[in-house]
Amino acid sequence: MRFASLGSGSEGNALVVEVGATRVMVDCGFGLRETVRRLACKGLMPDAIDAIVITHEHGDHIGGAAVFARKYGIPVWLTRGTLTVFRNQCDKLPAVREFDSHTAFAIGDIEIHPFPVPHDAREPVQFVFSDGAYRLGLLTDVGATTPHIEAMLTRCDGLVLECNHDASLLQGSAYPPGLKRRIAGQFGHLDNHAAAHLLSRLDNSRLQHLIAAHLSKHNNTPQLALQALAAVLGNMPDGFAHATQEDGFDWRELRVR
Repeated sequence: MRFASLGSGSEGNALVVEVGATRVMVDCGFGLRETVRRLACKGLMPDAIDAIVITHEHGDHIGGAAVFARKYGIPVWLTRGTLTVFRNQCDKLPAVREFDSHTAFAIGDIEIHPFPVPHDAREPVQFVFSDGAYRLGLLTDVGATTPHIEAMLTRCDGLVLECNHDASLLQGSAYPPGLKRRIAGQFGHLDNHAAAHLLSRLDNSRLQHLIAAHLSKHNNTPQLALQALAAVLGNMPDGFAHATQEDGFDWRELRVR
């Protein structure tokens, strides 16, 4: 199993997970040309993508999905709640498939375990991906952790974890008070401390790659995010890094150590 990000942040998100000949793109928040360009930077042609799996309906995650899927004949998978918002974009899509937020399903060689998360969207989910031997966890766009989230993400081999903002930077920023409350609220985004606290509650004995993701351009820095996570793990995996808005991160592979 390997995975790469095309970009991570409020201006657009997409993650590619590959197992064998199967490649799934999680979210598609970039325009058509930009998505094609970013895929090319990872060595992929658009028709290499077998499915687009959507976390929720916010534009930075779903904005380019319909156009890309329509252009290249790619099925889109999403929850019923997300579909209620996305339905008006579904004309002439090759396939739209619903999944239950608590029920695992498979696309080719990839087993996908969705789980619900608290976020200000209709039916938002995040995922654990598996090839039967390794587990990759994805958690971004979540306002608070839950016991179920912790149970899903424990003993992952790879983890892409939201470190959206530093709480002090956010409160001291020029953002309007309402936006600050939304970001910091129970249905907003994890700050560095909250992400580190979640990480401390997981069994990380298998962890090979840890990626800090969805960092705010204005209210966080890579150094602050990585310091918060490093304080939990002590001995950091070689794959410890952060995702950028500009080019995400390059391919990371889960393998026998």
